[in-house]
Amino acid sequence: MKWSEISIHTTNEAIEPISNILHEAGASGVVIEDPFELGKEREDQFGEIYELNPDDYPEEGVIIKAYFPVNSFLKETIEEIKESINNLILYNIDIGKNKVTISEVHEEEWATAWKKYYHPVKISERFTIVPTWEDYTPVHTDELIIELDPGMAFGTGTHPTTVMCIQALERTVRKGDRVIDVGTGSGVLSVASALLGAEKVKALDLDEVAVNSAVNNVKLNKVEDRVTVAQNNLLDGVTEQADVIVANILADVILRFTKDAASLLKKGGYFITSGIILPKKEEMTAAFEKEGFEITEMLQMEDWLAFICRKQ
Repeated sequence: MKWSEISIHTTNEAIEPISNILHEAGASGVVIEDPFELGKEREDQFGEIYELNPDDYPEEGVIIKAYFPVNSFLKETIEEIKESINNLILYNIDIGKNKVTISEVHEEEWATAWKKYYHPVKISERFTIVPTWEDYTPVHTDELIIELDPGMAFGTGTHPTTVMCIQALERTVRKGDRVIDVGTGSGVLSVASALLGAEKVKALDLDEVAVNSAVNNVKLNKVEDRVTVAQNNLLDGVTEQADVIVANILADVILRFTKDAASLLKKGGYFITSGIILPKKEEMTAAFEKEGFEITEMLQMEDWLAFICRKQ
């Protein structure tokens, strides 16, 4: 399948409105190339490696990219996008150069181009994420290695929300525990739970692409005897009790099954959640306490939060 890449050279001020225009036009996601990222200081507590190529970024302004399937409606879609961006001037939004370019991308190239930025990363005291196409020799004898090939599913294991979830699992999962991973994505949290000694892990995701990716990564890490992957909507229909439930999704989605999580957790069990932005802190705290959870710890990386809640 062929895809068309639309690239817009604009300003920081226009990122949100243009991203919204692209989403409404049918883009499933956008890429933002901001030269600010080149000079941004990042925490390097566990030896993370960040490799950014200056050639990929504009000297000024930002570049926003989105992808659309090549079909008979593409020309009209692009013209509508251009018109909507031009109309932003009416709202006193600086759109900068507003240079729009179109190029064709084959699906295989699009799906694998990101791999050049993805290298082994030590994300916690014990865990290192290693992409399947990289060679890596463990530095410590107790180091836990997660081999990962995310494919087209969300979850390379290096996003702040995933890192915090794995750190939280290190603090809570004990040998013999039963774990439920809601919205498993690439399956990285389920694999981590199994490597930490969980006896049984149920990995759930509504997205078929994510389910297939998780199945592959579970086999890759040789934990299929402990991890079961299934297509499921949140905790719908789940009846078995768990020692730990982990969910790295969005705050609004987590709120939809917090009550279910409370009922499925054993007394003293842990509910680990992330994917929560800082402004949602108070709302999430109130929701967890309403369901009888005690917030034992709250982690923060950049503007993201993770909660470790214990069922009283």
